[in-house]
Amino acid sequence: MKFSIINTKNEHLDDILLLNESSLPAVSSVNIDEMKKFLKIADYFKTLLINKSISGFLIALHPGSDYQSLNYKWFEKQYESFLYIDRIVIASKYRGYGIGKAFYKDLEKFALNETDTITCEVNIKPKNTGSMLFHKKYGFCQVGTQYTENRKKEVSLMEYKIKLV
Repeated sequence: MKFSIINTKNEHLDDILLLNESSLPAVSSVNIDEMKKFLKIADYFKTLLINKSISGFLIALHPGSDYQSLNYKWFEKQYESFLYIDRIVIASKYRGYGIGKAFYKDLEKFALNETDTITCEVNIKPKNTGSMLFHKKYGFCQVGTQYTENRKKEVSLMEYKIKLV
């Protein structure tokens, strides 16, 4: 399958927002203003194009960003250097084709400029089995758990050490 990973632009945000909201509860809901803020503060915000159509995106931040997510803040307390994946979304019809892996390989190349550690969280409650399997297979390991949203959600806090080849 032919696809491209490009830098996200303001004109992509409406389609990205629709894709995000179609992926609940695997990712948290955001509004257009929050997406615009990500465009300003994210160190890595890239869009996946398949047949010129927006089919996915990935947002990641280094420590020190103006971002108040409880999960991001947990990693800031635990690590001096990391790249935090706030969210990755791939359109459901394109999952299972290796696109997520390709996205993460692109992220690894970007991360190596500053860190060898990539972090993320995956929902335990409500359970996100597909994401957990993907992350474990990729090489992420759990380094903690925490509840968010008044205990409505529990997440596995995970890290991945980039392997230099």
